[in-house]
Amino acid sequence: MSVIVFAGPTLAAADGAAILADAVFVPPVAQGDVYRATLEKPWAIGIIDGYFERLPAVWHKEILWAMSQGIHVFGSASMGALRAAELNAFGMVGVGVIFEAYHRGALTDDDEVAIVHGPAEDGYRALSDAMVNLRATLDAAAEGAILRAETARALAAIAKRTFYAQRSFQRLLVDGAREGLPADELGALQKWLPKGRVDQKRRDAIAMLEAMAAQRARAPIPLRVAYHFSYTDVWDQVSRRAGRSKLSAQPDGAARRPAEARSTDPARAPVQPKVLLDELRLEGSGSYGHAVLGALARVLAAEEARRQGLEIPLELFEEVLTQVRREKGLLTSESIRAWIGEQRLDVDGLTALIQREARLRWVQTMFGPEIERLLPDQLRMMGRHGELHARAQHKQQVLTEHGLEAPSLDGLGIARQDLVAWYFAELGRPVPPYLDGYAASLGLDDGDELLLVLARERWYRQLTAQSG
Repeated sequence: MSVIVFAGPTLAAADGAAILADAVFVPPVAQGDVYRATLEKPWAIGIIDGYFERLPAVWHKEILWAMSQGIHVFGSASMGALRAAELNAFGMVGVGVIFEAYHRGALTDDDEVAIVHGPAEDGYRALSDAMVNLRATLDAAAEGAILRAETARALAAIAKRTFYAQRSFQRLLVDGAREGLPADELGALQKWLPKGRVDQKRRDAIAMLEAMAAQRARAPIPLRVAYHFSYTDVWDQVSRRAGRSKLSAQPDGAARRPAEARSTDPARAPVQPKVLLDELRLEGSGSYGHAVLGALARVLAAEEARRQGLEIPLELFEEVLTQVRREKGLLTSESIRAWIGEQRLDVDGLTALIQREARLRWVQTMFGPEIERLLPDQLRMMGRHGELHARAQHKQQVLTEHGLEAPSLDGLGIARQDLVAWYFAELGRPVPPYLDGYAASLGLDDGDELLLVLARERWYRQLTAQSG
């Protein structure tokens, strides 16, 4: 029954192993590490030390996910104490004096436990002293009559004003003397420190390992939580970045891809993404590159929507759903059901797809001018810019010479529906049932604007044909 413990400068792995002999001790926790640890299916995870500045800090949601998978999560001393105080109501077990101080609100600042330390090859050697250890030591000095209570409080205030990376007992003595604190008390403190110093973080870390050992011996059963874990796009992004490749385990235990329809028919069974992409690759680099750029746009849109705090209101959802139906020609219930089946979606999957599409279109609208400005770069990378630019330039010249920069539909001598039919016949595809929707997919306001584009093209072809 495995246990994984994240530790570093607070407690060496060898010291921890003396308490939990079969535990696996790993470096300080960063974002994604608890997620990866959960994939090992341990009985429990212990968090002592963690990164918060140089690397993204461990995310609350990955701890919630670990507990939803039946894994006990304990925290103490440093990052573990912080997260345990924040997630105690959800089932994370906090242990130690530091956790209790955060839990009851006596401590609130992250810098209370922050230190700088050396690399792994140096055993994560602490290069500064934590504020909680400075406080505990000064309190002990006051209780032992080494310092008066007011001197201890003054020194604690000086330490708190000091940047966390520069806190140390040696500096504190120098700063205390500079601020005029009693020299006799500072001298007594300096003599007392080698034996009297209190490492509260280490004490709490040991207490946590002891608590884990006791609970495992008493009741080694999976954790049961009272909350329902919510799967979100942001969670999907973090879990993917953490290196997980297999399917998510849903709360009901059924492993499935959330946006894909389930079926017991082998002919309709889901395929692995790589197998699907191989079919796309066979169509050539153009098709594959176009799909990748589209997917990248969706990734960036989701990230921007998250950064902006966008929630998809019902009105926007319904508007985008209507747009998609018109663009795809899904104007009847039967056509909608057929399309959902072809795209291997169920109702939940369709809902999730439209929500993501709404985010994409919202971001596309917000960045419209920037997109238009950078489209020429994309055309250059596609090798199309020179060709399209030359044609556009020639069309502009021909139409200007004939006074047709903005031709009217009436002057063409062709009905609107015939103009549309001509264009789509040229494309070799049927006329879409809803022209406004098709126009919107081209970045135009409506079908009328599309008709003006087609009118220019029709006149251009007629005039160039006449001139030979």
